[in-house]
Amino acid sequence: MGASLRPLGESNSVRKIDSGLIREEMSDMATSAVLTASETHAMKRAPVVEGVLPAIHERWSARSFDGREVSSATLKKVFEAARWAASSNNEQPWRFVVGRRGDATWKKIFETLVGFNRTWAHRAPVLILGAAAMHFSKNGAENRFALYDLGAASSYLTLEAATLGLTTHQMGGFDQEAARKALGIPAEYALGAVIALGYQGEPTALGDDTLIERETTARTRKAPGEMVFSEWGEPAEL
Repeated sequence: MGASLRPLGESNSVRKIDSGLIREEMSDMATSAVLTASETHAMKRAPVVEGVLPAIHERWSARSFDGREVSSATLKKVFEAARWAASSNNEQPWRFVVGRRGDATWKKIFETLVGFNRTWAHRAPVLILGAAAMHFSKNGAENRFALYDLGAASSYLTLEAATLGLTTHQMGGFDQEAARKALGIPAEYALGAVIALGYQGEPTALGDDTLIERETTARTRKAPGEMVFSEWGEPAEL
């Protein structure tokens, strides 16, 4: 399992107290004090809200991966979750090209990444590229929701990964045309993101102060009133 993930059946109250205390303790730490993987995960975990799926609280985008490989059985579960996402007309337009460290597909995906992403993604045991068919198979009409549906399937994938103790990091920083050519992806498929997947590693393994700081900085989110409206610009009363 990933670094110090709590069992999903554990009491929400225990999780809330634990993550809350750790978050308070770490918020005032000097940036020079590097956290461990387990401390980082506890700090990154979202505040527990009763009734919200635990995997949503657990998911965050790590850049440090440890040396463990991801088994075929585990990968099957991740993609099983993705295939049950909703889609327009049940078209299921998503396709995923998956590379595992050491094989040709992993190398091809990695080589399309921009320089910054290469500095850390080389540690990821699995690299995945998502694509979406932009026309409906039944009549050839344009599917304006194909990328939306790919995003939904990718979200299912990342949440299942978090449930299994894995971490994921989704990247838009890659050369799309190079990826299309290297992987033989037809023109009628739009490309989504590259997803790095594996088990969380120690922040210090990143070996770069900027990356370590990003890895160990607390997450923030907009308040619900900034994104949920009763009419445009007016926060909804929830």
